[in-house]
Amino acid sequence: MIQLNKTNFNIVKSKFQLKKPWDSFVIFFLSILITIPLFIVLHQNLINPNWYFNLDRILLFIIVLTVVHYALYTLRTIIIVCLALYLLVLIYGSLFGNFSFNSVFDDYNSMLYTMNNNPYPQDIIIAKLLPFPNKDEILKAIEYENPKVRNFAIMATTKHFKNIKGYYEYRNLIQCFAVFKEINSRWNYVNDPKNGDYIATAHESLLYFSGDCDDHSILMAAAIRSIGGTPRLIHTKGHIYPEILIGSMKDLEKANFLIKNVLFAEESRNKQINYHIDEHNQVWLNLDYTAKYPGGPFLSEEILGALTLE
Repeated sequence: MIQLNKTNFNIVKSKFQLKKPWDSFVIFFLSILITIPLFIVLHQNLINPNWYFNLDRILLFIIVLTVVHYALYTLRTIIIVCLALYLLVLIYGSLFGNFSFNSVFDDYNSMLYTMNNNPYPQDIIIAKLLPFPNKDEILKAIEYENPKVRNFAIMATTKHFKNIKGYYEYRNLIQCFAVFKEINSRWNYVNDPKNGDYIATAHESLLYFSGDCDDHSILMAAAIRSIGGTPRLIHTKGHIYPEILIGSMKDLEKANFLIKNVLFAEESRNKQINYHIDEHNQVWLNLDYTAKYPGGPFLSEEILGALTLE
């Protein structure tokens, strides 16, 4: 009799579970969200056999979706619990904080858009996962579309190196170096409030050209990005500084010549050019506030994280 009751209980329990389709829907929805960026990475990195009607890519998407869905469904109990906790965090953030449902939606859309226009889409996912202090706040502060920021950058290009002739191919790089010269010649280092981390927006820093290393990096990145340059921020232990994308080693040779012989001859005399080479063999030049010329000495060389603006 006891055994029969247990059996009946299990049957009722099974029927009850079958009447909860919402968890299957949630798992499928999450599978789609995860599959799309993974598909983009595989699409960009796998050889395209050019099947008719892109059937190979359709098949690839189905395979990725199936694998992801199976993995999530296997762990559905844990996934549902974690999702519920995450939703509570988002509700709290929407009511009392800065991170809300809109923030998640905007971040996801931005990630997919950037991945579609990037030859190394996996880097976008890695960048999202790497720790970077105050990442969301810093990204919002880099207001490269703000008219005041762009007008400042344009002013710098008319003030410095405007009459340099014969380097049309590197005009944009020279203009970015003009922005560097204008900012670093005026920057006044000021500490954040005690026991606080104040993040100034780019247009805010234009008022007095003062602040700490992250404020300088935000303004430099915003101004350079506003005129077509590609900056990134480097996080080291207790420090953040900006770098600019130069390109290949051949491009570095030309940049080195421009810096040491044309644009910053006095500042860089008998000094070396400091740069990093990333995993794609692209050269990034140091633009720290402590540097008197592009590629000046590193204040700290240890890289703990990188935040690239594409």
